[in-house]
Amino acid sequence: MMARNELRKDKLAQRDSMDEQERLEKSKSIGEKLLSFAEIERARNIFIYVSFRSEVETHRLIGEMMKRGKRISVPFTQLEDKRLDAVHIEDMERDLTEGYQGILEPTSACLEEGVTEPLNIDVVIIPGSVFDERGGRYGYGGGYYDRFLENIPYAVRIGLAFDLQTVEEAPLQPHDELLDYIITEKRIIEASRM
Repeated sequence: MMARNELRKDKLAQRDSMDEQERLEKSKSIGEKLLSFAEIERARNIFIYVSFRSEVETHRLIGEMMKRGKRISVPFTQLEDKRLDAVHIEDMERDLTEGYQGILEPTSACLEEGVTEPLNIDVVIIPGSVFDERGGRYGYGGGYYDRFLENIPYAVRIGLAFDLQTVEEAPLQPHDELLDYIITEKRIIEASRM
């Protein structure tokens, strides 16, 4: 079994080597699966990452969920506390600006309007580097999402990944938070977190 950091590096290199067209086509297929999910249809408050670099693209998804009347919150990185805040946005053009590591984050005006109470979030949609069939996930090494998920045990957790990012079993650590579903362009992995 590959060591944790090697596995992460390997899967990110594979993800980065996809061309833009392939990435967008696969992202579209993942997005369509996600939008037809009963959990998404039922959800009122959705927390979703804003895609960056070679991640599964979410900009179109966010717009589509807003059109469907969902209340959308996206991550704001609090570097000092090594945590994520969920901040409500209503318009991607107006409410997002370049933030931590060049990732689009809510503007200071959105932050001032307040952070979404984590317990009000129905569904959490997150990125990662490696996913496994038990619902295991590696992020990018900072532990931000693990700490965020720890505080909202009842929200449905969905990871978006390209199939090449999945493995049967990744070596997990006690702090690694498990997901309920992982959606790839080829399949939906249903984990049993509870």
